[in-house]
Amino acid sequence: MALIGQRNLLTSVKETPSGIYLDGDEHGEILLPGRYIPRGFKMGDKVDAFIYCDSEDRLVATTDKPLACVGEFACMRVKAIHERAGAFLDWGLPKDLLLPFREQNPQVRVDQHPIVFVMLDEETNRIIATTLINRHLSKEHPSYLEGHPVDLLLIEETPLGYTAIVDNAFRGLLYRANLGAPLELGTRVKGFVKSVREDGKIDLSLDASGYARVAPLTDAIMAQLLRAGGRLNFDDSSDPEAIRSRFGASKKAFKQALGALFRARKIVFLNPGIQSVADGNATDTHAAAESDHE
Repeated sequence: MALIGQRNLLTSVKETPSGIYLDGDEHGEILLPGRYIPRGFKMGDKVDAFIYCDSEDRLVATTDKPLACVGEFACMRVKAIHERAGAFLDWGLPKDLLLPFREQNPQVRVDQHPIVFVMLDEETNRIIATTLINRHLSKEHPSYLEGHPVDLLLIEETPLGYTAIVDNAFRGLLYRANLGAPLELGTRVKGFVKSVREDGKIDLSLDASGYARVAPLTDAIMAQLLRAGGRLNFDDSSDPEAIRSRFGASKKAFKQALGALFRARKIVFLNPGIQSVADGNATDTHAAAESDHE
């Protein structure tokens, strides 16, 4: 059955000058306009399409990907305000997403980027957004184990750090003390579970713990060294934000990875920068500071 507000794998059943029609089961045939027909398409093929209502409330398919499907959270820009209906959000599709006034607290303004939950309106069965996100978070106790990888949407900055929605279901916290640089609200990042408290609160990290964190990072550093000809202008004194941008890791994790590579005699320190041992005759001027990488 084709699900409204979701991506569906639907079979093509008819071709017309306007496009192709997909089998929507109980919803009947759903038009996929010609501009969205995949290259190399043949009648009878299945198409991965998102189903929603057009400006005339007719079901229509698209191969474009919205910022969020029904049941998901996202950060969206407010494009316009209608004095009776509410706000209209840019969610990546030709038809903007309605955020009704009744679903706003506080009311939004043009060019703001609220965090919203996408849902089907119970009264109209239309896809709408709401900023009342707490009512749509899971009430179940999280069952994550330490180190479990999760998808995060950063929604709020607090004195302790950043609140994030975890896997479109739970609320968690990234502690500022464990971050190497400021983060931007509304962005999606990969993270890891540090712990789940008895009250269900989730402590998060942007880095895996222990060997699971260091081993992939050492591989990434060595790969970057190889691509750069054996030298990199990065070491344990590099800017945390530059490290995060280049390697996707905190400065603490980066230092641990450098320490592991140094002890394995795979790199030497150039002060500044590092060099692959296999790439020559660099003199290690950092041996005395090996303890800094423990």
